[in-house]
Amino acid sequence: MVPFQALQAFGVSVDAVCPGKKAGDICRTVVQQSSVPLRICSSVFSTLPISSNSQLTNSESRGHNFAINATFDEIEFTKYDGLMLPGGRAPEYLALNEAVLDLVSKFSNSEKPIASICHGQLILAAAGLVKGRMCTAYPFVGPVLIAAGAHWVEPETLSTCVVDGNIITAPMYKGHPEYIWHFVKALGGTITGSAKRVLFLCGDFMEDYEVTVPFQSLQVLGCHVDAVCPNKKAGDTCPTAVHDFEGDQTYSEKPGHDFTLTANFEGLDTSSYDALVIPGGRAPEYLALDKSVIAIVKEFMETKKPVASICHGQQILSAADVLKGRKCTAYPAVKLNVVLAGATWLEPNPIDRCFTDGNLVTGAAWPGHPEFISQLMVLLGVQVAF
Repeated sequence: MVPFQALQAFGVSVDAVCPGKKAGDICRTVVQQSSVPLRICSSVFSTLPISSNSQLTNSESRGHNFAINATFDEIEFTKYDGLMLPGGRAPEYLALNEAVLDLVSKFSNSEKPIASICHGQLILAAAGLVKGRMCTAYPFVGPVLIAAGAHWVEPETLSTCVVDGNIITAPMYKGHPEYIWHFVKALGGTITGSAKRVLFLCGDFMEDYEVTVPFQSLQVLGCHVDAVCPNKKAGDTCPTAVHDFEGDQTYSEKPGHDFTLTANFEGLDTSSYDALVIPGGRAPEYLALDKSVIAIVKEFMETKKPVASICHGQQILSAADVLKGRKCTAYPAVKLNVVLAGATWLEPNPIDRCFTDGNLVTGAAWPGHPEFISQLMVLLGVQVAF
């Protein structure tokens, strides 16, 4: 989801397709992570965990439902400027699909940029595109790439990216910022107005997408982004929640990724930041009761620095008493908080609608990330041009 929505926020038209499916269908996603980071050794065949007591591979649980927005059988590759191959388990079977391999080969033959991450490189190998090319991937994919004739590049970290001609490869989602930046560059994009400093107010069980997508998208743009949480320090993690719309009367909730904080909350110099982002999820319910969190929000609003809040994040804005006389949206269940705080309610119809009122950007839910991020970019003065 991060590359898909980040590119849209940057002004790129993005289509997602799947063999045997049409526009409006969904693909189920998974949450994959390991309990500890991996130590990358000198050989792909000796990638070992830090501790013999830790798990030897990543765990996997159900993630969000991803909506396909185009029909595979109707795709004309000549209308597209580049191709992205996500990772996960899907590449295992997509690499056996002749129509997929044919499509990927057409992009390769036309020398259009192809970006592939994690296990997506299995598709490149099956299409015969890695022979003689420098390539990295999630370490366990290394033996396949070597067998396919690739010049295997051992990832020094799981954020390492490798560019060889029109092929961009990366090991996993932690490398999204550099991975997406290389793809934007390959498409002819230039970024101006970067180097802004942005602070994220995080908490346990904030929504997975609503912290990760804006956080990594801003990193792509060259911004310095910090994530903090009360009573936690840099290197600590916050568990996240996967909130989705699955036909029930309210959203469903499943465990998400563990999100790593980048700065200490104690002693934080908030004046050094240019903007504030408040993710949604369940975290805002208790963060709204924290006086230090309220003080930070008030400071940003009073100094008229950009503040972007999404979904249930507006519970914090309401508790901080900064919405009086403002125009604001939120997840519909938070409407009461917004109205009682004195704001003019803006109906999020459709759910991906976002609004800017002065220094304040508000959105209803993670489907609105492209608008949410692009509107924050305007306030920050950051631009992507192609």
